[in-house]
Amino acid sequence: MNVDIEAPARELTTELVAGACRDVDPEVPFGLYLHVPFCATRCGYCDFNTYTAGELGSTSSPESWQQAVAAELESAARLLQPARKVSTIFVGGGTPSLLGADGLTRLLDAVRAHFDLAPDAEVTTESNPESTSPEFFEQLRAAGFTRISLGMQSAAQHVLKVLDRVHTPGRAVAAAREARAAGFEHVNLDLIYGTPGETDADLHATLDAVLSAGVDHVSAYALIVEDGTALARRIRRGEMPAPDDDVLADRYKILDDRLSANGFGWYEVSNWALDDAGACRHNIAYWNSHDWWGIGPGAHSHVNGVRWWNVKHPARYAQTLGEGVLPAASSEELTAEDRHMEAVMLTTRCRTGLPGGLLDDTERANADALCADGLLTSTGDAYVLTDAGRLLADGVIRCVLWG
Repeated sequence: MNVDIEAPARELTTELVAGACRDVDPEVPFGLYLHVPFCATRCGYCDFNTYTAGELGSTSSPESWQQAVAAELESAARLLQPARKVSTIFVGGGTPSLLGADGLTRLLDAVRAHFDLAPDAEVTTESNPESTSPEFFEQLRAAGFTRISLGMQSAAQHVLKVLDRVHTPGRAVAAAREARAAGFEHVNLDLIYGTPGETDADLHATLDAVLSAGVDHVSAYALIVEDGTALARRIRRGEMPAPDDDVLADRYKILDDRLSANGFGWYEVSNWALDDAGACRHNIAYWNSHDWWGIGPGAHSHVNGVRWWNVKHPARYAQTLGEGVLPAASSEELTAEDRHMEAVMLTTRCRTGLPGGLLDDTERANADALCADGLLTSTGDAYVLTDAGRLLADGVIRCVLWG
């Protein structure tokens, strides 16, 4: 006899999700994240839930994924009561631009078939520079996308090679200009700093290119070597050095100094925008613990203090939805302590700061001590990271919470 050992856990998760979706607060902003799990090649540093065509074989395709996404959207719209207007949409991956403009247009049409979008909805898609064109951006703008995020990483060829990125150094800037020419006011370039072999001069050259591109947003992340990646194996074999924390701090300062001098202001530790309109509202919603539903294999969701995450493999994801079952692999109900800890962790990273009203007496004393140490500054209503504090943000958060 075949016994589905996953069934009891799946039933509990479905019950918890359904309960969280009843009587949601319509005043809390609601977003959709749509995960595209497809990539043309696998980058050596990436541990995201992505798959190349060779890894998937015949088990899944963009067509079967699109059908499953439509089914999950239908389930989300049916479960959420009262109905939610969508404030933000973020299509991430993977490589969403591999779907082409037609595929991304169909994806947005599927969202509209089940949800009403707010009149000022922010609609973002990530794109890899090598799979875009002027026509691609023109069609996306006509379809209703409002924001483009391009993976640039670096303008140095040898850095791109270490990261296994396949675009040429100048292609990201050219793509950003094409997006602007197509009518996109909001264009982001994603950077990675601290790659083995990168020099200060390489980073300055990258920033020269970024500042020439006419974008209004920059995201920059220190390279993290994740276990199980090709990059981790190369470092373990001694083929290249691991990123150095002191070098990473120096590179962050270069980034912040150059961007600040050119009108960009930080609004989260790893994100800079020319003005408030350029900030990514979808990510701000994450940092403020708003509600969102993650659509797609491995996507995470958060509604009403309940968090759940989908099965990872695209074939299993499609199969589960084909059986009329939510594709959630597991879930958790956040306790008051969980919510408090996450609020401190997330708001501290933002320029709006950690609200003093969140803190108990001990935590407030910890925050005051960090002000005396020059890592936080008090605005009266909130505690905000100083320039030095941003370099030690994780440690600052730990000190606030646990002294």
